[in-house]
Amino acid sequence: MPKHFRTLIVDDERLARNELKRLLLAHPECAVVAEAASAAEALAILAQQQIDLVFLDIQMPEVTGIELANNIQATTRFVFVTAFNSYALDAFSLNAIDYLLKPVAPERLAKTIARLPATDASSQLSDSTEQPIAEHQIQEQWLPEHHGILLKFGDINRIIRLQEIYRFESIGNHAAVYTSYGKSFLHSSLARIEQKLDPAYFFKTSRADIVRLDAIEHIEAGISSGSMLAVLRDGQQIEVSRRQTQQLRQLFSSF
Repeated sequence: MPKHFRTLIVDDERLARNELKRLLLAHPECAVVAEAASAAEALAILAQQQIDLVFLDIQMPEVTGIELANNIQATTRFVFVTAFNSYALDAFSLNAIDYLLKPVAPERLAKTIARLPATDASSQLSDSTEQPIAEHQIQEQWLPEHHGILLKFGDINRIIRLQEIYRFESIGNHAAVYTSYGKSFLHSSLARIEQKLDPAYFFKTSRADIVRLDAIEHIEAGISSGSMLAVLRDGQQIEVSRRQTQQLRQLFSSF
């Protein structure tokens, strides 16, 4: 039997809720049974009704969609729908089904619906109870290496895989992301990004930078005593702190 999802739409803008409801008419497997204009309203609905799928905005008054997603039970799937691309890393770290940018294109929504599981939520809960998922398996599900990170380059939004990123640079409470397409930005701290990266592929050279190891062309002596510069394939010179210098040397001295 095909899966039908009891769907909740959460957005503080009524017109945005109406537009998404209109688009979902083309997908009868998603039955919109409720809508909320705030996270508080959404939590009340989730406590009273069985909801299988939530479409939620991120920037809402008082409680954001990211914070709301942290309080949604594991058996309820959710999709972020937002006008901003800078929260993509946080979104995928929460195991979101997808991350849609407004205005939502019908063909993009169709791809999201196609990603929804075909099995019943109750059977998923039963399976997960009988066979707990190991921590490393959970990480594999949400690491952006698999999903990709949605980044904006000029007027174009691109899905960028981690293997296409060669540097993260801390800029205040944001991070600059350097890719083969150019530079973009994430609304996330470098420390939070580091938690989600595999240390087998990425190395924190200092408090301000994380580089992809295979993007390093060569290393040379730094300006200060005991420090080094990591020279990337595109010519960027990244300072390696004295504390990290010895560790980096060891990574490239395995034989």
